[in-house]
Order: sequence, then C-alpha cells, then structure tokens
Amino acid sequence: MQNQKIIMLILCLSSLSLVACDSKKEDQTATSEPSVVEAKADILPYLHLQSAQAEYALPFCEKKNCIEIDIQTLKTQDPWMNQWIATNQSIVIQRQIDLKQNMTLQQAIDAYVKKSDAWQDDFSKNKAYELHMQTRMASQRNQYVLLQVSVHSLQAEVSVKERQYFFVGDRKLKKTLSLLDVIQVNQQNQLNTWVQEKYQAWLETQTQDIQSAAPKKIFWGQSDWFFDGEGIGLHYRASEIVKDGAQLDIYLTKQQTQQILKPEIFQQMF
Repeated sequence: MQNQKIIMLILCLSSLSLVACDSKKEDQTATSEPSVVEAKADILPYLHLQSAQAEYALPFCEKKNCIEIDIQTLKTQDPWMNQWIATNQSIVIQRQIDLKQNMTLQQAIDAYVKKSDAWQDDFSKNKAYELHMQTRMASQRNQYVLLQVSVHSLQAEVSVKERQYFFVGDRKLKKTLSLLDVIQVNQQNQLNTWVQEKYQAWLETQTQDIQSAAPKKIFWGQSDWFFDGEGIGLHYRASEIVKDGAQLDIYLTKQQTQQILKPEIFQQMF
C-alpha cells in the first residue's frame, strides 16, 4: 500500500513537471513571436513596377503647330511611391521653365503649356515646345529607392537630349533624401574635399572661357545624388555649373562611401 502511494506521488510530480515545461515552451513561443513579426515588418516588400502613360490632360489646340508632351511613368503597389514619382516629375517639368513651386503633375504641365503658348505668341513661326520624359527605378535597396527621370525637350528652338534627374527616396520615412540627410556630420568636410578635387579635375578639361566663368568651388549639399553597387555619386547636368559647361558626375568608391555615410544607412543600402 505504501509503495502504491509512492508511485502515485511520483506520477503526480512528473505530470506537474510536464505541465510546467509545456507552460515554459508556450511562454518562449509567445515571447519570440513578436520578434519574428517585427523582423518581417522591418522588410518592405519589393516594388512591382509597371510602365504606364502618366495621367494628365492637354488643352485643345487649334494651331498648326501644337505642343507635344509625352510622359512615361511607373505604377507600383505602393500609393505613396506613386505620388512621390508624380511629385518628382512635376519638379522636373518645372525646372525646364525655371519654376520651383509646390505643384501637382497636372499643374506643372499647365504651366509648361502656358510658357509654350507665350513663346508662340511672340512670333507666329515659333514652334511649340516639345517634352518627352522617361521614368525608371534605377535601384531598390531595402527601404531606399533611386528614381531616374530622363528628359528630351525642344524649347525656344533649343534642343536637349537625355538630360538626367535623380531622386533618392526612403519608403519607411516617406520622404526624399538629400545628401545632407545621409552623410555623417563629422564627415562633411571630407566629402567636400573629395568633391572639390573632382571638380578641379573636371574644370581643367573645360575651355578657357568656361574656366574663367566657372565658380571656384561647387556646392554639393542639394545636388542630385545616386547610389549603385559600388557607392554613392553626385550628378551635375550640362550647363548647370557654368553656361556651356559639360556634365559632371562624381563617383565615390565603396570604401569612401562607407567612411562618410551614416552606418545604419550604409548597411541597408550596400
């Protein structure tokens, strides 16, 4: 009888131990699940890109020579990204006519049409403006995307081919990033040194007239910038630094990029 009691006691203790173990496992599972969910939430889905004609309206034209506008855009599954692309297209259009306002894509096109009409009104044989824009997502790195807009235009008898614009976006913060947003504060002087060295080398390849008219230094804080598999770079369009000056692209090595970029951004971007 005594042995039976001992056996029953052992079985009870074993059962309690198993329940305790199961409870511990449940607690561990409950604790680990938020981490898994958080990790998944930290990874943004890859953007599915679809080329499309941008949505805009042009006024009815009764002239023999009517304005020509063709804007190819991208559609994604991200509503913010779609709006961001349209906003940057508006910025690019405005830059063609020296405007810098908070405009929608349609408003920018209306302003461009108005500028073309004014040019035609000056002289009946003046040709209407032409604007062709191609939009592509040049790179996607986690939350960071690189948008490239290529412009071909004919304005006031001046033809422009393949003028490039670059925009870097942060999908998490939902904003456009400038170089000042991503560079470590204590590395800005180093970046400036590299930029000025590249600028001086570029300047030496220009004509004497351009060298005389060009600034001694260039400002990099608000310039177009981009990133590729090697590092980041800066882009200055032809005539942007000085009239008739050539295009200038400054590339940094991966080592240079790692030195000046904020660590958390470098880890996600490269």
